[in-house]
Amino acid sequence: NTIEFTGALHATIVKQLRLRNPSNSTLAYSAILAGRDAAQFSLPKGNTVSIPATRQGFITVEFTIRFLRPAEAVLLLVSNKVDGIDGATMTFSLKSEVKNIEPHGMLKCRSPCYEM
Repeated sequence: NTIEFTGALHATIVKQLRLRNPSNSTLAYSAILAGRDAAQFSLPKGNTVSIPATRQGFITVEFTIRFLRPAEAVLLLVSNKVDGIDGATMTFSLKSEVKNIEPHGMLKCRSPCYEM
């Protein structure tokens, strides 16, 4: 699965992943960001999530577009044993794309084009 972060240069994009627990036991996961640009992504609400039985949980991923080139990372969700139950390890590909560039301001200056 790929999660795309698209927006303007310097924009902060927040995505929330919904995780469902179909089992009758609580599941807990630790989130790990890995890859070339992993440091540019963050988990603002923490890197752990607990999902009660037959319910759902959420994990939030935040990214600020700082460069024109696409950023790539991987989000790993590794299960922690709760009540002797392990969940499946999940991976998500994180990718960014700059859709537009808006100037922060404009500067006018006068200068001769050529001078001997």
